[in-house]
Amino acid sequence: MGAVAFFAGLLLFVMGLGKWQETKSDVWLFGSLGFLLALVVVSLIPTGGKGGKGGKKG
Repeated sequence: MGAVAFFAGLLLFVMGLGKWQETKSDVWLFGSLGFLLALVVVSLIPTGGKGGKGGKKG
């Protein structure tokens, strides 16, 4: 996952928390927290792209 996608996901998380503060609906709170958890899990999965530890040698 690229850095731009990660920060876009964080922006969506913060916007979801703002919507939760407006509506006081638990759906927005749990949806935002679930989205943040999914964002962190996806960002930790290695992609096996060029360079780094996952790249091909030789």
